[in-house]
Amino acid sequence: MSDATVCVTYDFDAVSAWTANEMPGYHSWGVYGAEVAAPRLLELHDRLDVPATWFVPGHTAESFPEACGDVWDRGHEIQHHGWSHRSLPSFETRAAERRDIERGIEAIRDLTGRRPRGFRTPDGGFSEHTVDLLVDLGFEWDSSGTAHDFRPYRLRRSPETPVDDPYRRGEPTDIVEVPCVWHRDDWMQLFPVVSGPEWVAYSEEPAVFERWSTELNWLADHDPGGVYVLLLHPQCAGRAPFLEHLEVFLSELRGRDDIEFAEVGEVAAASSADAVLSVAVRRDSSAVGGYESDALPPSAAASWSPTAASSVGSLR
Repeated sequence: MSDATVCVTYDFDAVSAWTANEMPGYHSWGVYGAEVAAPRLLELHDRLDVPATWFVPGHTAESFPEACGDVWDRGHEIQHHGWSHRSLPSFETRAAERRDIERGIEAIRDLTGRRPRGFRTPDGGFSEHTVDLLVDLGFEWDSSGTAHDFRPYRLRRSPETPVDDPYRRGEPTDIVEVPCVWHRDDWMQLFPVVSGPEWVAYSEEPAVFERWSTELNWLADHDPGGVYVLLLHPQCAGRAPFLEHLEVFLSELRGRDDIEFAEVGEVAAASSADAVLSVAVRRDSSAVGGYESDALPPSAAASWSPTAASSVGSLR
């Protein structure tokens, strides 16, 4: 049994990342991501035999069907990432947000022949309607939240975040959250963007990979059975020298007996099937404060394995 499970994920935003942020003049970066970088990354995963989960906006699926089809044909999981890649709080109404999500569902279904089960929010956070919409539309898991760094937990609906009153967490749903923290996002650290001070970021690749390795080693040593989700973007991860560092990083992990790779859907399915998960959730939905934990206990999380996940059913 491994001490850590690594999920490599890609947000395949392509041009939608730029159009949704009203920066169409930078669209060529998206074309590069779809037509140059994505094939490089797929070849890397083929060589190393490492699975990945690709979150694909409907805009990308319809704009670059061959590139997205190649992802699917090579055996990788494809899940939902909105249609337009607009920030969910930017939609004027619940109905408008729902239409975008439904359009994304249809785009993925047209591409893969299957309805997506998993979701990752495009461009940041949720609106006040998002969790209810995910429940209504039948999503089983999400990988956007940051309430834990290594443990899946239950997504909650209708949290209350007033400035002048205590925070209330809301009621747990059946949707499994497989957390994805921002400091494991290549874009946040390595993609130089000149749209404002909150976007400008450029670090050195060796420092980023050293930090990721240190965190993963800590997980294996101190929180065995946890899940480590890496968030990458083809237009960032598929360029030199990042690609070379990524190959070394994944190769080293591939050679370790204490680490295994999985798609996010596999982890979510096994977590959902584990009855111990429900024990971790206090059923008092009026609980106040941040000390109440929804995280999967170590005894349950450590029981995850690709074999156990496969018994839950088809995950693609």
